[in-house]
Amino acid sequence: MRDFLESEASGGILLIGAALLALIAANLPATRDAYALFVHATTGPELTPKLGPMTVHLWVNDGLMALFFLLVGLEIKREVIDGQLARPADRRLPIVAAAAGMAAPALIYLAITGGTPGLSHGWAIPAATDIAFAIGVLALLGSRAPSSLKLFLTTVAIVDDMGAVAIIAAVYTEALNLAALAGAAVVLAAMIAMNRLGVKRLWPYGIAFVALWYLVLLSGVHATIAGVLAAMTIPIKRTPGAPDAEDSPLHRLEHALHPWVAYAIVPLFGFVNAGVAFGHSPLFAPLPLGIVAGLFLGKQLGVFGAVWATVRLGWTAKPPGASWAQIYGVALLCGIGFTMSLFIGGLAFRRPEMIDEAKIGILCGSLLSALAGWLVLRFADRRRVPI
Repeated sequence: MRDFLESEASGGILLIGAALLALIAANLPATRDAYALFVHATTGPELTPKLGPMTVHLWVNDGLMALFFLLVGLEIKREVIDGQLARPADRRLPIVAAAAGMAAPALIYLAITGGTPGLSHGWAIPAATDIAFAIGVLALLGSRAPSSLKLFLTTVAIVDDMGAVAIIAAVYTEALNLAALAGAAVVLAAMIAMNRLGVKRLWPYGIAFVALWYLVLLSGVHATIAGVLAAMTIPIKRTPGAPDAEDSPLHRLEHALHPWVAYAIVPLFGFVNAGVAFGHSPLFAPLPLGIVAGLFLGKQLGVFGAVWATVRLGWTAKPPGASWAQIYGVALLCGIGFTMSLFIGGLAFRRPEMIDEAKIGILCGSLLSALAGWLVLRFADRRRVPI
């Protein structure tokens, strides 16, 4: 059990298991009603009129996922300040690859669904990459995948997360409550001031984070954005080329959050959101078809095309020790959009039948990308193949 929990594949495996369990529960006649009752059970007060009484689904998506985004924000800050994105030269390839890997799926989705009224709002659903799922698949290959591929996939996914957070804040924000937004700005300014004054204890930031989350929830901006904003204020001690510093607040918080997010919050999110009855959601309708094509075709075209073009033009270098076939396999894995795609799908559409169609597309597109990427990497020749 310890070896499993310490492995890079464990989080992705738990997420896959939770999603499969949700699909079984949502489709078996004996468990279908119980699953729906659990997901939509009222479990708390009305925090904001926009959401109504809190349910299990709302607590997970608007509450616990704020911790997921807090961890994402911490990882982004660490990589930009003290990690693989610290140097401008290191940022070039993942930024270009991630940008192309978000644009191509969105364009393919719009090309397929553009003529159908009401579907254009979901253009960002296939633009995201699920880092836990993708790294989990890559880790299952062991030594068949060089470490440079893991590093490349991780940095692309982190830049992809930055883009997804920006899209959620800019595109999927409803009418704003300016008073609550001003209050959130005051709390955020206080957290920045604590950082500047050298506050290293985490509990003051924790109290401020709860207040920031509630004010952002009231403001109309999605509450999970509070996690990313809070992460930017956590102090970090630079440790280039060395293990994480024990007296670095950011590193301590990241290590404390990671097991809870990887082994509890993300699998719970998958269980609550992946349950969809297949019989009621056609795969070849424009919405699921657009998402499948965006994830499977758009991601590989965008990511692999960007890497190939920038390397050929001399702007970037290819990941060391990796063949073009292996890079193509990683580009396929970038089409696993599970967690972030499900999250964006819930923001893009309100009608239950459209959300279910989006889930079908996300599940099928992610599974297809995972299988294809695993097969390519499993049988890819490590020798350099000229293109």
